Amino acid sequence: MLDERDRRILEFLQSDAGISVTYLAERVALSVSACSRRIQRLEESGHIARRIVVLDREKMGVPTTVFALIKTAHHTDVWIEKFRRAISSIPEIVEAHRLTGNHDYILKIVLPRVEHYDVIYKQIVRKIELFDVSASISMELLKGGTSIPVAYAD
Repeated sequence: MLDERDRRILEFLQSDAGISVTYLAERVALSVSACSRRIQRLEESGHIARRIVVLDREKMGVPTTVFALIKTAHHTDVWIEKFRRAISSIPEIVEAHRLTGNHDYILKIVLPRVEHYDVIYKQIVRKIELFDVSASISMELLKGGTSIPVAYAD
């Protein structure tokens, strides 16, 4: 069971995984060794899945975001696995979700410019049969990030 200190540790680490244990310990009112043990316990329990570096998309040359909405006539486990493999091999596709509603999947695609979407579209349709694909270009990011709420964790 997590306590408030664990939750505060997780919040700090989500915003900067490179934060020093000394600084973190001061912020959550723990000794450095106690804070370090808590971090290790949170890693071992799976609350911390991994630590990553978030790159600047502008500097990396992929400032454009396109969301592709996909409909398929196929819903078998075999087709879904083939689809998963097809999209996994395209690094510009950074997220993929199976949906309820009018569309079956949504892909978040990061690109150097809008015109590059056609290259990605052709890569997808060469690998897997789709019923319909429509795309929307993100005009502005209103809220972004990698942090998730910590209040619900056990």
